[in-house]
Amino acid sequence: MTEDLGVEILSDSLKDKNILFLVTGGIAAVESVRVSREIRRHGAKMNCMMTNSAKKIISELALSWGSKGEVISDWNHEMAQLKKYDLILVAPATRNTIAKHINGIIDSPVMMALSAAKGNKTPILFVPSMHDDLFHDPVTKSLLNTIENNHTRILVEDSIEGRKKQPSAKTIVAEICNFLNSFRSNRKKIVVTLGATKSNIDSVRSIINYSSGKTGWHISEYLFRMGHDIICIAGNTTVLPNFPIKNVRRAEKPDEMLSIALEIAETEKPDAWIHAAAILDYVPKPIDGKKPSGNNTWDIQLIKSPKHIKELMPFTQESIRIGFKLETDKSENELIIKSQEMMKKYNLAAVVGNLMNETRDLEGIRCRIIYPDGNIEYIENNLIMAVAIERIISTFSQ
Repeated sequence: MTEDLGVEILSDSLKDKNILFLVTGGIAAVESVRVSREIRRHGAKMNCMMTNSAKKIISELALSWGSKGEVISDWNHEMAQLKKYDLILVAPATRNTIAKHINGIIDSPVMMALSAAKGNKTPILFVPSMHDDLFHDPVTKSLLNTIENNHTRILVEDSIEGRKKQPSAKTIVAEICNFLNSFRSNRKKIVVTLGATKSNIDSVRSIINYSSGKTGWHISEYLFRMGHDIICIAGNTTVLPNFPIKNVRRAEKPDEMLSIALEIAETEKPDAWIHAAAILDYVPKPIDGKKPSGNNTWDIQLIKSPKHIKELMPFTQESIRIGFKLETDKSENELIIKSQEMMKKYNLAAVVGNLMNETRDLEGIRCRIIYPDGNIEYIENNLIMAVAIERIISTFSQ
């Protein structure tokens, strides 16, 4: 991982990348320090530029501290705005800045940087922040439609309090990572199933297995940052992702999750599947209504439920598939044997094998990844696991 002693490194998604952060005069400029530090958490180096209007909202000193890089606010002989960067971020992006960029006006270092980036096809991410009335002005809509193309993206948050507020720093940087890494080769459409599933006993009670969804969200987030197109099928979860994932289908019951998975497999034909959800192996046949309380016992019969990996096999033969195997009272050797059997039976690219006490990012072994050739990769934490899974998917050949 890239070392930056000023922040905690969360991933290598922007390793060795150089980003130019352009701050214009919207009130959301107050968030620039948070955005700068979040960019650094994923391994990038950065420089910043500010408009004169932005300097009335946030100081150059604060932005320099947050970015750990040079801040340019006026013309100088070095013309750093003409250097080649991997990506240009404009946040906040005022309508005035967008309009001047479209019409070729160069009246500041910021506008020259944007013109140079457009000329050499450097990816540019604009993050508009403005009142709803201004955002819904047909002129604004026309400007945004004009500016968006293969090398330019627009990131807009839902309206809150009558404004299109700037998204969180985590959301902005996740979009930067995805945009920049989407130009890599072998980017895939990937389905990640995650979370717990439950099944009704009667109209008001249910049984559920344990899974917070943390592992699945973490894998999904990392794969999105690495430029892949992610679809999440999420069951019952007790944690939320660190930033909003765009394509999430909710399905808390095993049959609902399977139905959604089959539909996606048939209609969208994903390149890869990661089966991280905890699926109930046995489900009850629910009774109608609510069983009255008062009885000392309640005998509940459980019946075997369909195995999702097996049911999906006819539709996923051309896909890369990774399974998860959890054991509670088995030895590591027994876990590995069962994982190898699972891999062979369902033709999986790999299996992530866990013993119960390894599932919460404790010190030591987080899990192990078992491969078809017999190799075993021991994993220390969720980030290393996500990196390994991304490597499998991006390099796998049938």
